[in-house]
Amino acid sequence: MRTWGPLTAVCLGTFMLLLDVTIVVVALPDMAGALNASLSDLQWVIDGYALALAALLLGVGAAADVLGRRRLNVAGTALLALASLGCGLATNAEVLVAARAHC
Repeated sequence: MRTWGPLTAVCLGTFMLLLDVTIVVVALPDMAGALNASLSDLQWVIDGYALALAALLLGVGAAADVLGRRRLNVAGTALLALASLGCGLATNAEVLVAARAHC
């Protein structure tokens, strides 16, 4: 049973990541209308997330070796949840881009 726990945690984290990206891509037209966002703003919604993910990936992996994988996995999941809440509460495109870049 000890081998299934970490595998389940990684699978759930990957599922959350893919679900987040998929929801944003599907919702882009509605976001553009509701937030009066330009095409450039919508590009930053997608690119800000990808840029932050790519920039932090190696550093967080090294930090996980030092601080513990479980602790950083829980912290990352909590950060993703808070940033997703910020995205849902965004009132304009700038706030949405900032929240997405913190996912």
